[in-house]
Amino acid sequence: MTDEMPIAVAQFAPTADRRRNLEEIDRLVARAASRGARLVLFPEYSSYFVNPFDETLAAHAEELNGPFVTELTAIATRHGVHVVAGLLERGDGKRVRNTVVAVDATGLVAHYRKVHLYDAFGQRESDWVEAGDPGAVQLFRIGRLTFAIMTCYDLRFPEVPRTLVDAGADVVLVAAEWVRGPLKEHHWSTLLLARAIENTIYVAAADHPPPLGVGHSTIVDPQGVPIASVGTTTDVAVAWISPDAIDHVRRVNPALEVRRFAVAPREAP
Repeated sequence: MTDEMPIAVAQFAPTADRRRNLEEIDRLVARAASRGARLVLFPEYSSYFVNPFDETLAAHAEELNGPFVTELTAIATRHGVHVVAGLLERGDGKRVRNTVVAVDATGLVAHYRKVHLYDAFGQRESDWVEAGDPGAVQLFRIGRLTFAIMTCYDLRFPEVPRTLVDAGADVVLVAAEWVRGPLKEHHWSTLLLARAIENTIYVAAADHPPPLGVGHSTIVDPQGVPIASVGTTTDVAVAWISPDAIDHVRRVNPALEVRRFAVAPREAP
């Protein structure tokens, strides 16, 4: 027996066709499962996506127990894996929630609502989306590994993964729609590596491919080494991860143990 576990990142471009999105998710999960993956991570807004955002977001938002999660659960059951994917969730008012859900054959096992909305680089996600609670951390386990979720722009804030690690996460799953632009590919790759290095954890990230996203969905090990990556196509990448690798890195580099600062949420500005 081994504690190594294969996980996958799946890169595709969600559209406004919800049925087509689910068909693509099913196809990519089948491909990842055939390569041994036990968890498959998909991008942000996997259930429904339009660019630019418009009023159809609210019309196509769903509850956590809605048809998208039901279909994801069926896919997870059919292929014997956990599936993690972006859900356009119904909000309390006119705005929606940018949520990522994790399911297995039993149904929903965790969800995460994006904390830092993408009000940057000329974009205003907060016009359409309400922010999640920064204190709401949900974890789930597969074997000896504990997983947590975060979303896209949250990657620019080191406090987010640090909070997840303090809660017990060994692997942080980043669902993203990392918009292309000057130096954005560089920011994406640098931040993924940095978050793995500073927390001595695995980081797995799934993005939309070009022309809108940067692609390069990646799995990074606890020393900041990319161990699997997709590139710019629609595809999956599978890597084997291990709790023993985390333990080894933390013996050599006990940065979490010797740090002098804690992280606490604060009210949004």
